[in-house]
Amino acid sequence: MNHPILSRIPILRRFIDERFLEHRRRSTSVAGFTSAFAAIALFEYRYFKNHIWSWDLLAVAITFIAVKLFMRLWYWFKD
Repeated sequence: MNHPILSRIPILRRFIDERFLEHRRRSTSVAGFTSAFAAIALFEYRYFKNHIWSWDLLAVAITFIAVKLFMRLWYWFKD
């Protein structure tokens, strides 16, 4: 196993493998997208239904978009 955490802490090799790390990465990605889309949907609902501009939900949506684009560029230039 070539994961840096597993090489520093040998006892984890017994319990953690590449599949575990890949499943953790995928589940975190799905959770992030789901949370961002829920924030966007709630922002749109409040705006169109109640005519309330929710700055907190807009900030969550913009943060998600900014982080996603930054990480995409980071990996594009680093790989």
